[in-house]
Amino acid sequence: MNIQTMAMSEAVGDVMRKLTVAFTEFEQRLEQTALLRKLARGRFTLDDYRRFLVELRQQVKDGALWMSRAASNVGEDHLELRSSLMRHAVTEHRDFRMLDADYVSTGGELETIQSAEKNAGSEALSAFMFNEASKPDPFGLLGAMWMIEGLGAVKAREWGRLAQRSLGLPDAAVRFLLYHGDNDLGHIEEFKEMLALVLPGEETARRIVRTAEVVGRLYTLQIEEMAA
Repeated sequence: MNIQTMAMSEAVGDVMRKLTVAFTEFEQRLEQTALLRKLARGRFTLDDYRRFLVELRQQVKDGALWMSRAASNVGEDHLELRSSLMRHAVTEHRDFRMLDADYVSTGGELETIQSAEKNAGSEALSAFMFNEASKPDPFGLLGAMWMIEGLGAVKAREWGRLAQRSLGLPDAAVRFLLYHGDNDLGHIEEFKEMLALVLPGEETARRIVRTAEVVGRLYTLQIEEMAA
């Protein structure tokens, strides 16, 4: 292993440790939100679940858009990262349609979920993501992907099954959560590869970790607002 490879490996490991701490704190804050406490304690209602789907749709729909914008602002020195972001955006750009289908499967009206406005937390999260994605070489957004994809890998299937047991829902009403619980773990591996494309670099590492921390707070606000 040459010196350059060793420096990259050490930088990736250091950032991964810091991101793991950020994610653990994020997960703990989420568990304290009113909506997810109800889910964990078996007090989730059908209205709660429908509200969750409605509000989550806004963030999911924007996800592919800010990834596409971020890819367009990655410079020529990092074309492999640009390609990775574009592929990721294509993979997820229709995922919000699963939320539409889940909502209808609960007996909700399609127009309701499609016409809903973002809550305050979703507005803040979306504005932050697009602002970051508009910067030159927006490598900090790798931290955002770590938090959001990590949440899918660690919590989505658990949330889906808890909602299903509490409400007696068919699989057709929890497809989005079950799908991401199964697939986002693979995205985490892709994330590690993307991280290696931009490290080492002290400022880049700082941006990635700080972006993850901010996204964790704003995503929590989004969930908090779902019970408002």
